[in-house]
Amino acid sequence: MKIRFTYKWIILYELITLFVIMLFLWLDEILDLPHFILGAAPTPINWEESLFESIIVFIFGLILISITKKLLKEVKQLRGTLPICAKCKKIRDDKGYWNQIEEYIQHHSDVLFSHGLCAECEKELYGDQKWYKKMKENESTNPPQNK
Repeated sequence: MKIRFTYKWIILYELITLFVIMLFLWLDEILDLPHFILGAAPTPINWEESLFESIIVFIFGLILISITKKLLKEVKQLRGTLPICAKCKKIRDDKGYWNQIEEYIQHHSDVLFSHGLCAECEKELYGDQKWYKKMKENESTNPPQNK
């Protein structure tokens, strides 16, 4: 799956970045970059400090990578072309089965559906019913109060 492939690249880039930062820490200690680049006073090599800094950076890097992995597991995306029935709006899945659009989208994302009727469909479904006409008359004479 292309999305999972992208996730692996994201983790790889984080690992590479982590090791570049650690390499920079060691090069700074060995080459004394402030002295070399800015002409600051030379400082002696401090291996203990470099090791401590590397361990701290490595721990924080691993924490960030684990957080990224957790977040990437939660990401769900719909991509590509969805074959949809022009009449009933069902979606054909990868196995060739037709699913209700709500069912398909809920299965492939973190979306939940809540159903209702728009005014046009409500009128089309119930417009000739006596109870509906009476309800609409009451609404027009007694509009709902906003509190």
